[in-house]
Amino acid sequence: MTIRSSTGAPAYSPTNTFLFNRHDDQFEQVMAYFWVNQAEEYLQSLGFGSTLPPILKRSYPVLINQFGGDNSFEDDAKGRIRYGKGGVDDAEDAEVIVHEYGHAVHASQVPGFGASEEAGSIGEAWGDYFGVTVGLAADQQYGWPEAADPSCPMDWDSTSYTDAPHCIRSFHTDMTVADKSGEVHHDGQIWSQALWEIRQGYVALGKTTAAWDTTLIDSQFDYAPDTSFSDAARATYTTALARDGKKAADLVRSRFAARGITF
Repeated sequence: MTIRSSTGAPAYSPTNTFLFNRHDDQFEQVMAYFWVNQAEEYLQSLGFGSTLPPILKRSYPVLINQFGGDNSFEDDAKGRIRYGKGGVDDAEDAEVIVHEYGHAVHASQVPGFGASEEAGSIGEAWGDYFGVTVGLAADQQYGWPEAADPSCPMDWDSTSYTDAPHCIRSFHTDMTVADKSGEVHHDGQIWSQALWEIRQGYVALGKTTAAWDTTLIDSQFDYAPDTSFSDAARATYTTALARDGKKAADLVRSRFAARGITF
């Protein structure tokens, strides 16, 4: 990948240590490089690009502090990610970084993904979930302490505009399709809660969280650009049945049904 920043000199270390704090412009450059790379390594560790189809088969440009607002976005047309500044600058938060890379994953798997409100909601939910699952995998890999509430994504970024406990969104709102507002970040919490509960259910079945992540990501190849909740849930169920068996597939169906998503 390539990292470009509108502020500060490029991060450089002759000893390959890259030790900066959040007051240094280079801190966000290093954060973005590390976490985009970590997300890609996680995908490859699940088999994507070897035993499973590849995702994002090219270097991905990342721009730091080049959007003049407290927001970030993945740009399909130009094939890049831009992280904003303000409050807590977005590239200070690992889950924000990986969330945006999650949009790039969807765009690679299904060009034009997000062409309906429900598809857009799935995209936001997946980005939130991907940020958390990559972070949890890194915790295990490096021996870091796990967050007190991993179902509360982007808690550092959201400190500048939420009350404690800080969450940009949540995996336990108990929202259903009856609570849809038409705004993709809000409605995505319906989908992300189902993903999180399926993850927990896989563990209860004696399966790994990596098995669920592999099934989920593999199923996304079968989503349409304008998919509905129901059609995407069906694709996820079908992949779970083929990869993980009937009990896992029944779990997928039941957790989506609890959110009002049936097929």
